[in-house]
Amino acid sequence: MKKLGLKPRYPKRFKVTTDSDHNETISPNLLNRQFDVAAPNKVWTTYVRTLEGWLYVAIVIDLFSRQVLGWSIADHMRTSLCVNALQMAFWRRKPEPGLVHHSDRGSQYASHEYRSHLGIMKMQQSMSRKGDCWDNAPTERLFRSLKHEQLNYEKFKTKEAAKLSIIDYLAFYNGKRMHSTLSYQSPLEFEREFYKKTA
Repeated sequence: MKKLGLKPRYPKRFKVTTDSDHNETISPNLLNRQFDVAAPNKVWTTYVRTLEGWLYVAIVIDLFSRQVLGWSIADHMRTSLCVNALQMAFWRRKPEPGLVHHSDRGSQYASHEYRSHLGIMKMQQSMSRKGDCWDNAPTERLFRSLKHEQLNYEKFKTKEAAKLSIIDYLAFYNGKRMHSTLSYQSPLEFEREFYKKTA
């Protein structure tokens, strides 16, 4: 690496952003770390994270292929941020009733507003155990990759520039970034192979 002038990149320390200090009902952990899913649109995971100090990003991932189906970026962490990401994923896929929707215990996901959308979409809600990031590890891993591979090495003058960079990375993540859990294919390639086999 020294001869080639290469330097390793190290991730920055993790910072908790989940607000689980609320009085809303907590849903059971239906996922229970069963991250291997047999087909698309069976289990979606979702998460909201603070990026760049003044931007919040909510995403929805299909656990089968790790594809990012929905996202929302804003300068606030209100429930509408998470609802927007969920709606994007739902209208892109229109899944059958019974899909498991897994999240942390954040107030946005426990809110009446968010749960009403899950009810309309006929999804089953699942939540991680308190303070256990491993219960949503694949989604946590995406945010680590986004920060470690892109955002930590850019300086943005505007929120719009940061948003475009995040969207650019998500497109790369879906279409080109290889995953060891997907036999070193990208999420889109992995799904294409699945549909070829089941056609």
